[in-house]
Amino acid sequence: MTTARSQLICPEATPYYHCVSRCVRRSFLCGYDEQTQTSYEHRRAWVERRLMQIADAFCVDVCAYAIMSNHYHLVLHINQEKAQKLSDEAVIQRWITFHRTPVLIHRFLKQELASESEKVSCQKLIQTWRTRLCSISWFMRLLNQYIATEANLEDGCTGHFWEGRFKSQALLDEQALAAALAYVDLNPVRAGIADTPESSAYTSVKARLQPDQKHHTFKRVLYPFTGHPRNDRPAGLPFRLMDYLELLDWTSRQIRENKPGHIPPAFPTILTRLGFESQFWLETCQNIEKGTLVGSKTAIRTALPYLNRRRRTGLTLSPS
Repeated sequence: MTTARSQLICPEATPYYHCVSRCVRRSFLCGYDEQTQTSYEHRRAWVERRLMQIADAFCVDVCAYAIMSNHYHLVLHINQEKAQKLSDEAVIQRWITFHRTPVLIHRFLKQELASESEKVSCQKLIQTWRTRLCSISWFMRLLNQYIATEANLEDGCTGHFWEGRFKSQALLDEQALAAALAYVDLNPVRAGIADTPESSAYTSVKARLQPDQKHHTFKRVLYPFTGHPRNDRPAGLPFRLMDYLELLDWTSRQIRENKPGHIPPAFPTILTRLGFESQFWLETCQNIEKGTLVGSKTAIRTALPYLNRRRRTGLTLSPS
């Protein structure tokens, strides 16, 4: 049975979510199809460009992404505080970037609303848009509908392109967030199509590290790493970028199939701070997609009332 999205996504439980969309047809989203000798590699740029356009307008931050041959991964952050601070005019401009402008809104922008009922109706519409601007469901809808339309047009066919609804996982604590970020950024390494994280095309880690103008635009949109939580910390991911890159580099060396299974005694300090044993961290990074809730037992138990759920199911990251 399909789980209601309200039981999967709730900003009061956590603002962080790991989302995955997969193609329903055998034909590729991106990459090269050996059977038909057709390259779909250019579609990776479609997804990346559209992703950044939506993130630039929405109050949903992109923390990590990886665009693979028949699916893509995102780690998203719901930024309700940002949405509430937007002026009515800013909400309108962001929303009509992707939608037609109603006549009522045209009149509002020209200050031509005559009656009180028109003003009330206009405010209701703007409030609806403000809510949608921090909705992961609307974010994913705009991304998937666009890619499906473009791919179907190119393939000369109709019908479903995506495998039903996108999958989402609530990331309930720092452990879950770090594991999901690493899992997404290391997807090409795990799939054997990249040797190192920084050489993984169409991933957030490469976008963060590349100095060229195209990736500079992406870096501006990506949710920043701002370091350990503290009172004066600006909004961003609660890790230092250098610590995270060290963690990615270390992890990528362990999960490669051609590498021995021995775990070296020295591992990144970020794992110590997060309370991970090295072997448990590696197991987590390779199994993060299990369940819809990811976090410690305590974090999962705390989140259940917000999601209107009773059973404690998901991927438990620690015994606490």
